[in-house]
Amino acid sequence: MISENKQHVIDWVDENTNKLSDWNQTIWHYGETAWREYKSSAWYIKQLREQGFTVEEGSGGMPTAFCATWKNGDGPVIGGYAEYDAVPGNCQAADTVERPRDGLSKYAGGHTDPHSALGIGSFGGFLAAKAAMENFNIKGTLKFFGEPAEKLRGSKPIHAAKGYYDDLDAAISFHPFYMLPLCNTTRWDTHCAVAFSAIYTFTCDEPETWLSSGSDSPIPASHAEARAPGATDAVINMYTLSKMYREHMLSNGMGWSMNETILNTGQATADNIPGQMAQIYYFIRVPNTEMAEQVMEVLDRNAESAAKVAHCNWKRNWIAKSRTGLANHTMAEATFNNLKIAGAPVFDEEAIKVAQKIQENLGFEPMEKPFLDEVEQLIDPEEAEKKLRDILPAWQQHFTSDDYTEYCWHAPTVRLYIGRPALKSPKPGYAYPTWVMNALGGIRECIDPMIKSASKTVGMTIIDLLTQPELLRKAQEEFKERTGGGINGIKWQAPLCDYEPPIHYRWPEYVTTERGHEWVIPTMEEKES
Repeated sequence: MISENKQHVIDWVDENTNKLSDWNQTIWHYGETAWREYKSSAWYIKQLREQGFTVEEGSGGMPTAFCATWKNGDGPVIGGYAEYDAVPGNCQAADTVERPRDGLSKYAGGHTDPHSALGIGSFGGFLAAKAAMENFNIKGTLKFFGEPAEKLRGSKPIHAAKGYYDDLDAAISFHPFYMLPLCNTTRWDTHCAVAFSAIYTFTCDEPETWLSSGSDSPIPASHAEARAPGATDAVINMYTLSKMYREHMLSNGMGWSMNETILNTGQATADNIPGQMAQIYYFIRVPNTEMAEQVMEVLDRNAESAAKVAHCNWKRNWIAKSRTGLANHTMAEATFNNLKIAGAPVFDEEAIKVAQKIQENLGFEPMEKPFLDEVEQLIDPEEAEKKLRDILPAWQQHFTSDDYTEYCWHAPTVRLYIGRPALKSPKPGYAYPTWVMNALGGIRECIDPMIKSASKTVGMTIIDLLTQPELLRKAQEEFKERTGGGINGIKWQAPLCDYEPPIHYRWPEYVTTERGHEWVIPTMEEKES
């Protein structure tokens, strides 16, 4: 038997399905990337204010972040958030063929997993809960955050370090599924791991002091002289050294990742002068903080060596340091119970036709049931945990990476996964091209079922936390036990963020020039030579 207040949540979502779908289309088509989500953030702020929330823009010193609060008398404070950053190089139209969104380069931003629907799914749940709170005079406070740059583990470590989460009584984190068995379930014990990232900057400040030969040339960097290697060489050295020394950073008997990107700060020139400045960005994902610090120590050594041989100076600037996650079985169980009421996504005939058309366009015989079975099925959190543990070594307590983990150390937090549209493989070993998943995230018939299920689950969980004091008390007692006393407890992990928001770097973005509004890498017509 569903309570009246939770039925109100379900009804609100059903009545507002078209609105939620339209909202997702808006954010999906913006396709704004990390730290540059200006339109997306402004859209949320406008909607929240129209809904009666008090909104702090630019929270934590981050221009595209926000902190919104709505209060209905004294009561528990429940937190949640929207993410809205897309990924460079993933611009895809909501279509059954591969093509970028109209007027854009394929290198522009596009939603991959998709954060557009993540945000709207959560937002819809908070608005549905607000409607029920107003209708039944349920006391409490809703605190809804705008969390930019999740792909860089951006805002949440900063919000946490600045105390934004400290007044939360509980928090709800929703994400579209991205790996099995974590689909239509909640995370049990094995939560996400640590992520560290940093930019190494190399500058060639005194090229004239390289191998000075006493030349009589009035030009310091004479074309007749051997010029200094410069910053470009330093970055190449750094890239090569860090690839070479990867096996010397951590033990070979474990899974971890390190990704690097050379940023576009080297200013192109045809003159015979050394590169003045170059930057390389490293992102590491490891099971725990100690391992992250060990990897960074080796990277620092590599940077020092790379700079020295290239006649450069170097510095490291932090971009992100996010903590491991922390389980809360009470929250996981309560949220999963509401997911059972909401139900897994169900794809109708229109969605199936879209999926079949994609398969046909790729040269495959369309399947009668093209979507993964797991996307429409629930799995108990403990069963999902068992399957996850089967692929991990016994000592590894955390796996994969996301910065929702920051909430976990400030309030009892649940991590909810709901199935997004994903296709069955037409043959063993076949993987669909990336554009397929990206496209499905923007096609209404395919992505809306996930948003609907998420909003209902999130909304009902909020209502349970506000109307069942025993449930909230149990979740908070578990939080205190796992942290050794709550915030500042003997087992509590303090925020790792000791840096300012890294908003000033040359992150990929849309730009407006005399040529109009476009991606920083312009659309280019390829002509036959």
